[in-house]
Amino acid sequence: MAVSRGGPRRDGGPAGPGSAGPVTAGRGQRTRGWQDTLREYAVDVRGSVRDGERGPLLVIAGLIVIWIVFQVLDDKFLSPRNLSNLSVDIVGTGLVAVGIVFVLLIREIDLSVGSVSGLAGAAFAVLNVNHGVPEWLAVIVAVAAGTAVGAFHGFFHARLGVPAFVVTLAGLLIWNGLTLYLLGASGTINIDEEGLVASLTSRHFGNHLAAYAVAALGTAGYVLAARRRRNRHRAAGMPNRSEGEIWMRTGLLAVLAFAAASTLNRFQGLPLALLIFLVVLVVSDYVLRRTRYGRRVYALGGGVEAARRAGIGVERVRVAMFMVSGTLAAVGGLFVASGLTSASPTTARAAGSGMLLINAIAAAVIGGTSLFGGRGSPWSVLLGVVVIQSIASGMGLLGIEDAVQFMITGGVLLAAVAADALSRRAQARRGRP
Repeated sequence: MAVSRGGPRRDGGPAGPGSAGPVTAGRGQRTRGWQDTLREYAVDVRGSVRDGERGPLLVIAGLIVIWIVFQVLDDKFLSPRNLSNLSVDIVGTGLVAVGIVFVLLIREIDLSVGSVSGLAGAAFAVLNVNHGVPEWLAVIVAVAAGTAVGAFHGFFHARLGVPAFVVTLAGLLIWNGLTLYLLGASGTINIDEEGLVASLTSRHFGNHLAAYAVAALGTAGYVLAARRRRNRHRAAGMPNRSEGEIWMRTGLLAVLAFAAASTLNRFQGLPLALLIFLVVLVVSDYVLRRTRYGRRVYALGGGVEAARRAGIGVERVRVAMFMVSGTLAAVGGLFVASGLTSASPTTARAAGSGMLLINAIAAAVIGGTSLFGGRGSPWSVLLGVVVIQSIASGMGLLGIEDAVQFMITGGVLLAAVAADALSRRAQARRGRP
């Protein structure tokens, strides 16, 4: 379900008959067919790779290799049960990674998201289990705490000028310590396995129509958005994708979406957690790509002084991005607590120690979000987090120790960052920002 980054086509030419879709040319010329569209698309992809741009196709190719390797080593890897569990396991880290994307887009970093996630889970458990606060109210308080933490970080960074790295590194320690303090010496706090939070990762929609409906809705939404973007670009005289290319992409998306729906239905159906994650991706992408505020975020990532001269409130945008990061980190923390059905000092230390943080950053960067700001989208998280969790799931099935998993995850992250840096260098050589 990767989404195109948009922007001009690699052919660089003006929109003409070739970009307006399959048309019948005049006498002596042949009709454009799907072979021409496929050939042009292959040229575009080859040109993008040559110019140093990382697209979703490269990530998908890497994911296919990972899946083939683990399936050869253990034939249970691609079973409906394991893939369904994988679709739930990606949600907690994925939600945290979406918040990271908002911060990366403005050329900043948030190192506290792991600790904020642990704090949200602990706050919920203490309020609900120890003090009898209703689950819905405890959830609101936990998420609000994440938002407040984000505002705190944003204030120190945007208003006082403290580097985001320092502020959020201090936050990593502060919020992890607060989490351990809240949990106290009593240790693990088990949450209600039949309650609201526990159902976030345990509930599935058993009716097969639910998964197929989501697949159909996603495919229809993509083609409508792609055609609308094409029409808007044509009206403005900008290069645009051909009609044939749009339908070819739609066909590929439909195959992937309905194959995923069929796989989920062969186990327990559509997981509620996955549905919530997809909704968050859609809403986040709409905010960033279709609203004035989102355009300000990308503008700030392109350059602080240029954004300031354009009348953008740089400080307000920065504070807002850290608030989004803190909020989604808290929501992700509730999903992590839901999967464990508990909050404990052990999990709090694990979250604060950095593994969740590294996985979230890796998911964003592997998917295509730049560490240098101004490029990426929430949808980039989907592919990235599937790659990260596929490695974890496959190694778990094989019984490989965590130390090896850490090294492999670190290597994948380093490769993604190196590719991002090389992409920037290649674009700079060609005079592109």
